[in-house]
Amino acid sequence: MSMKHIVFSAMLAVALPAFGQAKPEPAKPEAKAAEAKAAAKPAMARKVSPKRHEDARQCLERPTNTEIIKCAEEYL
Repeated sequence: MSMKHIVFSAMLAVALPAFGQAKPEPAKPEAKAAEAKAAAKPAMARKVSPKRHEDARQCLERPTNTEIIKCAEEYL
């Protein structure tokens, strides 16, 4: 096998997976309208917590998952 064959085989091995990728389908007008409506609605505003920049690891010492979650929500 010559050097040209080796280089050509390596190039094919790299290039062929790119041709096998599926092209994304264009979005339907109904989907675009739904996305526009979702984007137009304002997201729920979160209150800025004074604990936001504090460490919440102490919540992990709670005995149950529910208590851990309730404790950690104060830091969001």
